Amino acid sequence: MTKILVIRFSSIGDIVLTSPVLRCIKEQLPNVELHVLTKKQFSDLYSTNPHVDFVHEWGEDNHLVLADLKVAGFDYVIDLHKNLRTSKIKSNLRKESFSFPKLNVQKWLYVNFKWNLMPDIHIVDRYFEAVKPIGVKNDNKGLDFRIKIDFISFSKRFPTKGKYLAVAIGAQFATKRMPAEQMSEVLRDISLPIVIVGGPGDREEAEKIKQLLPNQNINNTCGGLSIHESAQVVKDAQLLITNDTGMMHIASAFELPIVSIWGNTVPDFGMYPYRPQSPNSYSIHEVKGLSCRPCSKIGFSKCPKKHFKCMVDQDIVGIKAQIETFLKG
Repeated sequence: MTKILVIRFSSIGDIVLTSPVLRCIKEQLPNVELHVLTKKQFSDLYSTNPHVDFVHEWGEDNHLVLADLKVAGFDYVIDLHKNLRTSKIKSNLRKESFSFPKLNVQKWLYVNFKWNLMPDIHIVDRYFEAVKPIGVKNDNKGLDFRIKIDFISFSKRFPTKGKYLAVAIGAQFATKRMPAEQMSEVLRDISLPIVIVGGPGDREEAEKIKQLLPNQNINNTCGGLSIHESAQVVKDAQLLITNDTGMMHIASAFELPIVSIWGNTVPDFGMYPYRPQSPNSYSIHEVKGLSCRPCSKIGFSKCPKKHFKCMVDQDIVGIKAQIETFLKG
């Protein structure tokens, strides 16, 4: 039996984007035992994956975790995070390891000098560079996300009645989030009920949207559902409107149109919706031509230039037209 350890610590979107690699390892290599090392708070995202045999949680008592990894006796270590921490882990394990091209230099040049030297390659395809040496290749079947919820409890708290549109307003950084004022204009006059998904920190912003649209049917579920329950809400929706966030990647594993709105980050970094099997099922909306964009590869708590044009100047009319096109199609 071949034992393989895949390392990806965080975050939600990045973990979902590793799912094709895990699937292809299990389906293309004979007699493989597949282990994953991730942060404790994200372990549930891997534990529902049928292609993963063991999940190791990094966070507390890491010396014991490292000891367990040594005892496991891996044949290969696949590093899909690639930072100083994973380098130390690989050094301790002393097993043959492979990693992917992270392109930090190209990202730095793009952010600091606006020199776009990024290759036109999605990060999923870059992840596959790490498993190419062991004979694994991309099957181009897209992402996997398995939902784990108590449907009885969920149906009592979220009784689905007919068609609705889902909106993911969250993102780790404020400069990746469309403000309530702009989002309310995107949603204005939509006839379908609207369900807003997000974490506890998004609830206040969702309430602002509801106040700005008092005559529309809007359900604010932010903070009231788990990540898996929110995923179920999105899966059952007619369409998802989303910022550049983890829910965008979760939704990419389902069969629904995605309208993605980009602020300070850019799709050129290679983390746009991954749907090789249906590339016309999502749209990307961004303000091009700004001399300050991208200002970061991840984001800030507020716009460094204080104007936030990457979101304030979004083409609301164009976004609404795309929503109508997807709903009609």
